[in-house]
Amino acid sequence: MSHKFSGIWVALLFFSTMAVAEDTLAQKFEKMEKELAALKAEVASLKGHKISLSHPELNTINNTSDSDDLATDSTKEKSSHSGMNFLEKTSVANLTEVNKEFDSVKEELSELNKKTNGNGLKFDVDFRTSVDNLGYKMANGSTQKNNALLSNRLWLNMGYAETNNLTFVGQLAYNKIFGQRMMGTASAGADGFDWISAESVQDDTLRVRSAYFLYRNDTLGGANIPWAFSLGRRPSTNGHLVRLRDDDHIASPLAHTVNLEFDGASAKFNTETLTKLDGSYLKFCVGRGLSQAQSRFSPTPYATQGISNNTSNIVGVIVVPYDHKQYSAGLQYTYANNLIDMNQSTPAITTTTVGGLHTATAFAMFNAVGNEWSGILNDTLFFISGAVSKTQPDEGKSMLGSTQSQSGYSYWIGAQFPSLISEEGRWGVEFNHGSKYWRPMTYSEDTLIGSKIAARGNAYEVYFTEPLVDDILTFQLRYTYIDYRYAGSNGFFGDSGTPTAISSGMTNSASTVSKAHDIRAYLRYKF
Repeated sequence: MSHKFSGIWVALLFFSTMAVAEDTLAQKFEKMEKELAALKAEVASLKGHKISLSHPELNTINNTSDSDDLATDSTKEKSSHSGMNFLEKTSVANLTEVNKEFDSVKEELSELNKKTNGNGLKFDVDFRTSVDNLGYKMANGSTQKNNALLSNRLWLNMGYAETNNLTFVGQLAYNKIFGQRMMGTASAGADGFDWISAESVQDDTLRVRSAYFLYRNDTLGGANIPWAFSLGRRPSTNGHLVRLRDDDHIASPLAHTVNLEFDGASAKFNTETLTKLDGSYLKFCVGRGLSQAQSRFSPTPYATQGISNNTSNIVGVIVVPYDHKQYSAGLQYTYANNLIDMNQSTPAITTTTVGGLHTATAFAMFNAVGNEWSGILNDTLFFISGAVSKTQPDEGKSMLGSTQSQSGYSYWIGAQFPSLISEEGRWGVEFNHGSKYWRPMTYSEDTLIGSKIAARGNAYEVYFTEPLVDDILTFQLRYTYIDYRYAGSNGFFGDSGTPTAISSGMTNSASTVSKAHDIRAYLRYKF
């Protein structure tokens, strides 16, 4: 039997077993919850010396007390005193037994909670179904399109905190075109490149998008400086600014220059006590995007000899001097070495290293810009961001088609407004411009026609996001239009990223995109 069908039988056996176990655990859980509630009530009753008539050992006392109306005061006093002594002794005895049973049930219930995720690995789901209308105009005037590309995206988020200081966080991602298992071109293998493996809409593989542990502490060397350290596969996509249109939680990178998956570490230090500014912090990041190693089945597995690529690393620092509900600002610098390009000298899809890249970016965001004199503007957000990039080619190598260091720049402005339909709904507009040699690392941006932030030219975007069922089910309609001025915007860092001016007479005009649009509608379910 093949591994594939063996896996199917194992999966079926696993889920059938879990289905039976789930029913048994659920029934046991419900029974123990009822028992625990009853014990809590009994403990409260015994502590207050209020013994119920249902206790058979107290029926005689209760009956005598009820019928002793004609007894003398001394008899009543004696009877009452005797009764209270008995009550106290009985209460203590019963309370001890109940407490033992109570502790036993709590312990068993705690173990059951762990087995049923009550005190274990927590999961939540983010599931999105999208339809994209894609259109391309090539430099020679021809067009290509896909009128309705349907896709499903699943993010399975997980987390566990054994202590208040140490947490595990992970996310599995499934991002699949309807009815698709493999792409139809020879370059499809590049869709699984490590930087974008969970962001590319491709096959039905469940991939690890992020997995890391996070350690937090409120003091640093005795000083009142909260800090955190994390290590693993980093949550380095959908960062500042781009997350607004993507309707996501903020990741730490400033997305104007960095939006890709990588493995690495980060250390964050809260600097509010030092700067006296709200929300200020300093963060250092280091990551690895490519490892130099031979195949597992080579004569010397995982050795570096004979591999044309060097190990690619990225380092960065993020400075957020101020982050308030109304105003915020941030800066980021990164440097990546041994960046790659497609190796054109071999028939197979291989890469070669070409050099390093410096990037720097800064943004400012203003919320509630109406300053309480305009209803709509009071709930309006505005941002502006600027960025620069600078190549550093290796000796004898070419980056972006040049053996000399080249600099590029970009600016990005946007605004987000209330939807006027609901309090939670939002609509927004954005504009991007990139220069001839502009080169960020934004390959994982969630735009199917390519990263609009990386465009050498102008990009325009408008979107509308509206909740349909609370914050559980949402709808979004988004339009993105890119007008390229130079080719190579979505290439790598060597000659494939050469910024050739786009014209009908250029070489490869039939395969060079001049303009592109993406009209997307989605339904998204989160819990």
